[in-house]
Amino acid sequence: MKKEDKNKIVEQIATTIKEYDNFYLTDISTLNAEKTSILRRECHKEDIKLMVVKNTLLRKAFDSLDENFDELDSLLVGHTALMFSNVANAPAKLIDKYKKDKVPALKGAYVQESFFVGAEYLPQLVTIKSKDEVIGEIIGLLQSPAKNVISALKSGGTIIHGVLQTLSEK
Repeated sequence: MKKEDKNKIVEQIATTIKEYDNFYLTDISTLNAEKTSILRRECHKEDIKLMVVKNTLLRKAFDSLDENFDELDSLLVGHTALMFSNVANAPAKLIDKYKKDKVPALKGAYVQESFFVGAEYLPQLVTIKSKDEVIGEIIGLLQSPAKNVISALKSGGTIIHGVLQTLSEK
C-alpha cells in the first residue's frame, strides 16, 4: 500500500473518531463473510458504524489526535474492528447479544471520555446510561414530589367533599 493511501486511511480513522463520542475495539477475526455481513446489518440497524482497521494505522490515527489514547495501545494486537456510536451502550448491547458466540469479542472501549480495557467491563458498559437518560431520570425525580402534592390535594378535596355530602344527607 502506498504511503499516500495509508495517510488517507489514517485521516479517515481520525476523522471518524472525532465524529463519535464513543468507540469500542473488538475482534471479529473468526467471522466468515456471511456472518460479517449479518453483523454489519445489525450495526446499521442500531446506528453503529463498524470499521475494520489495521492496528498500525489505528495507532497512527490515535497519535494524530489531541487526546491521549495510550491506554488502548495494549489492545492493538491481532485483528481489530472499531464500533462507533453516539449512544454509549449501543455497541455493548450488540456485543452482549452475541456473547455466547464470543464474536464480536470486546477488547476495550472509549466511552464518555473513559477507558475500559478488557472484556470484563462488558456488563458495566451494557448498563451505562447516556447523558440524555440521566437527565431524563433527574427530571422525573424532580417532578415526582410535585405530582404527589397535587395528587394528594386533589384526592383530599374529593374525600372532604364526600364526607360533607354524606353529613348533609343525614
